[in-house]
Amino acid sequence: MPVIDSHVIDKPIDTNPEAKTMPATDKGAESSLLIVDDDKPFLTRLARAMESRGYIVRTAETVQEGLAAIDESPPAFAVIDMRLSDGNGLDVITRLKERRADARGIILTGYGNIATAVTAVKLGAFDYLAKPADADEVHAALVAQSSGRAEPPENPMSADRVRWEHIQRVYELCGRNVSETARRLNMHRRTLQRILAKRAPR
Repeated sequence: MPVIDSHVIDKPIDTNPEAKTMPATDKGAESSLLIVDDDKPFLTRLARAMESRGYIVRTAETVQEGLAAIDESPPAFAVIDMRLSDGNGLDVITRLKERRADARGIILTGYGNIATAVTAVKLGAFDYLAKPADADEVHAALVAQSSGRAEPPENPMSADRVRWEHIQRVYELCGRNVSETARRLNMHRRTLQRILAKRAPR
């Protein structure tokens, strides 16, 4: 079992089976879910959390793996990262809608690219969520009524926390190299060091 970064999904997993049983939807008992994300800690933790909510989960880390999983057995639900190591999650959502028109796919984007997220919706995504998104937000989006979107969260992350999470993710992707992270974020190295030394904002 891989080590899970505690900052990836902020809320702890609730193991209460009654609270996390997936409610009935217009798809009846269909609960197959494909999660496609190349952030392995996030993927592993989200898959566990969604299984605890009653989904039958398969995972993929690349566009090609996602396409293959859909071709093998198109899921009722999908959670797909916008940017993957070998391409764009839009290709996966497009294939999903081709193979299963009633599927409900959610696009995750951690890059603040709202225009691209809107394009995803036009291509067939039901909704999009900004990363880091927790399992409760993902679940709410997947089971939202067809006539509307998921309800806004009661206690959303603050803007400071979202910024902190983004910096942490880039820092990890840069192999914890402060200079490289600062360069990619267009931030002064000392400013970045001060942020990294502080505790996560609420």
